Amino acid sequence: MEVPLLDLKAQYATIKDEVLAAVSEVLESQRCVGGPKVNELEEKIAAISDCKFAVGVSSGTDAILNCLMSLDIGAGDEIITTPFTFFATVGCISRTGANPVFVDIDARTFNINPELIESAVTGKTKAIMPVHLYGQMADMDPIMEIANKHDLAVIEDAAQSITSTYKGRKAGSIGRAGCFSFFPSKNLGGIGDGGMIVTNDEQLYQRLFIMRNHGSKPKYYHRHIGGNFRLDPIQAAALLVKLPHLDQWSEARRRNAAYYDKKFSGTVVQTPYISPDCISIFNQYVIRVPRRDELMAHLRDNNVGCEVYYPIPAHLQECFSYLGYKEGDLPEAEQAAKEVLAIPIYSELTDEMKDYVADTILAFFG
Repeated sequence: MEVPLLDLKAQYATIKDEVLAAVSEVLESQRCVGGPKVNELEEKIAAISDCKFAVGVSSGTDAILNCLMSLDIGAGDEIITTPFTFFATVGCISRTGANPVFVDIDARTFNINPELIESAVTGKTKAIMPVHLYGQMADMDPIMEIANKHDLAVIEDAAQSITSTYKGRKAGSIGRAGCFSFFPSKNLGGIGDGGMIVTNDEQLYQRLFIMRNHGSKPKYYHRHIGGNFRLDPIQAAALLVKLPHLDQWSEARRRNAAYYDKKFSGTVVQTPYISPDCISIFNQYVIRVPRRDELMAHLRDNNVGCEVYYPIPAHLQECFSYLGYKEGDLPEAEQAAKEVLAIPIYSELTDEMKDYVADTILAFFG
């Protein structure tokens, strides 16, 4: 049997005609930048995120970058974040001229440990950027308490966690802004790159809106230096087809996660810990195991898809060596990077496929 880490063709087969019709509608209109599809998607993403405003952008990366630029983050500023994340989180901070300041993670959730944040605050700190990793939100109440105490912005990197909740509140709705990615592998994935920023701050919304179009308002008049961060209407059209299915797809992932949890109970395989304060969308199902690299080779030899998210924490990446971090500085993130492994969790998995994945893993450990 072959079980890929993700099978986008299986999902596409269920909505193919709708997607083709929606894309064709955009092509027939020849409204190829902006327009009603983008506006409609913005309204709907804001609504499902319990936010007043949304700005469609070209990627999850550009969502973060636009937020930082719109908050006037720049040279010499410091942004507190996690080292255990996709590169874009930290790369965007660096691109503005600001410095990322890393705080270690909670060993159970893999999200930033709020207990370590306040000691990292300095006079140069301008914002905190928690990452809602693998589909589960970070512990936001203590983060917001620290941010409010020190007058810091909070930017939620919610690229992997659209519609996840923390104490009943939606991802992206708690900080100054939340950033989503529509990369094809996401629970709500496009047919290419795309992203969205949500916020309840009208003043910030106006700035984000201007900055995504080179900082221009009115056209060809620039008070700010922005970027080309626009979301394509073809992406918006495809996402509008997928959006009504998002909740059922995420619920199917939760059922698959519960199935795995039961299969791995009482074994050496450490299953994901989901805080009772949170509902996860399981963008990834990440186990923690000894001999991870050997297991990964075993799975691939048996045609089971798997991936490491992420093998090198940001503070140990070569391009950030100028920050002066060394191995041992953030031990929880470093240990997690050696032990985590994502296995198939997508909604179209059958029980037979899940059994094959779990049995192949358990066979490895005897």
